[in-house]
Amino acid sequence: YAGFFADTEAFLMKNAKVKLCLQASPMNGDLLLEDCNPESDFQDWSWQGNSLMNHGTQSCLSAVGDDRVQTSLCGSGGYASWNCSNSLLSPLGSSQGYLVANRKGVALNNVRGVKAQWRDVADRSVCEEKAEQERYFPAALASTRVYDHTAGNATLALGIDQKELEELLWFFRSEDSSTWNYSVLALSFMAMILGLFLLAINVVRNRKRKIHACGEAVESTQQAELEVKQSLMPLQEYSPAELRKQEPVLQDQRSGDVMVQWKDGTVTSLYTE
Repeated sequence: YAGFFADTEAFLMKNAKVKLCLQASPMNGDLLLEDCNPESDFQDWSWQGNSLMNHGTQSCLSAVGDDRVQTSLCGSGGYASWNCSNSLLSPLGSSQGYLVANRKGVALNNVRGVKAQWRDVADRSVCEEKAEQERYFPAALASTRVYDHTAGNATLALGIDQKELEELLWFFRSEDSSTWNYSVLALSFMAMILGLFLLAINVVRNRKRKIHACGEAVESTQQAELEVKQSLMPLQEYSPAELRKQEPVLQDQRSGDVMVQWKDGTVTSLYTE
């Protein structure tokens, strides 16, 4: 497993100022600056996510103090994740500074000059190595099988079984999504048309409901006014005094008589004998 990464992703970390490479000590985890030697596993580094793993010690570059840096077991504590930008390395989630070369080796410092820039032997930024590793990982998932003659079974180059590989290949799959996009677009258009249709129906029904309510209100008002007028008309046309005057006259009326009431209040027969 380690040899696979060593052949595909290993790179040397050379300081742009002192032109020496970062080397891990196999004894105590210290970090040294030595002449670059591509044959030394202790100068081979690779990105494992946001961590830098040394291929000789199988440990990760970690910030363990205010300014001290060493190698320790990956994920064992400290700041083993690094932010890489413009060839500068800084502990992820910390403000301790940048990885800087000095006379004793390396340390953390707020200096952003050439001493804090790290490149490989081809003078490429270590940040470019990280970007290349992120592009390489999905391609490595689709790599061919390597037959293990000692174990007598087929294993994958990444050390995972076939089921896990199929799940990862499905997760990182790339396919033409035009059909799905057109289907979603068509469904969205149909939903919009249905929404506009329902909106038009609701507008028409609300308008009819308002017109009917206004008509009922006008009709009720007119009916009430008519009832009030009808109740006031007998009182306005006849007073009690007039009724008393008419009573004797009505008693004297005979069948066929036509009585006329004048403006001065007198009542006479139209046809006199």
